[in-house]
Amino acid sequence: MTRRPDSPPGRPRISVVGVIGELLITAGVFVFLFLGWQLWLNDIVVGSAQREDAMAFSRELGSAAPPATPLDPDTEFGEPVVSPASAETVAFANIYIPRFGDDYVRTIAEGVDASNVLRSGVGHYPGTQMPGEVGNFAVAAHRTTYGAPFNRIAELTVGDRIYVQTSDGWYTYAFRSMEYVLPTAIEVLEPVPHAPGMAASERIITLTSCNPMLSAAERIIAYGVFEDWQPASAGAPEELAELNLGGT
Repeated sequence: MTRRPDSPPGRPRISVVGVIGELLITAGVFVFLFLGWQLWLNDIVVGSAQREDAMAFSRELGSAAPPATPLDPDTEFGEPVVSPASAETVAFANIYIPRFGDDYVRTIAEGVDASNVLRSGVGHYPGTQMPGEVGNFAVAAHRTTYGAPFNRIAELTVGDRIYVQTSDGWYTYAFRSMEYVLPTAIEVLEPVPHAPGMAASERIITLTSCNPMLSAAERIIAYGVFEDWQPASAGAPEELAELNLGGT
């Protein structure tokens, strides 16, 4: 019996489901790459630009102050000078947090508009107190995207210094505590957090951001207490002077 030769294999059939699957995989790769850019590399690039802007602003603040002169370490400067609030979106201060990196510095502008102020750094809640003022100097910034100024907020430990520089001088706060609240808990912005109507007797700083990472389900709140201040003519605090970050 003569055997018929095997037929050559046919071309594999391409199904619609297979094509859609390939397209979804490709789209997923592009989405992953975009998120990598947006949440990592872009934050590095934008954060670096924000730091450069803050350093330039620090030099601007320093150039407006009298030349720094050597001072006795025990010099006391009395009550801190408190400046009036700035116009909306205007930068009026720098914030330095060594725990976030030896070269960490960002500008603080008036307002917390997510589409404007918080794209370029740290924002000050209008209506809360100013640096050095009795009450609550409250600020906000992103943990991810737009340079992620408060990306490392959860790493703060008790005693970490938070420095604020204005045209008047330098204000030093020390981190004391942290909590997590719902986005509706605006009482953290009161002069005495969680105590509406109570008269403030202390000077504090409140840092706020979203929690957990990549979510706005909660707010992470970091509190610091005022330690001291020195006028611009005294130069930067010692810790910052050693890092050459102060601009004066």
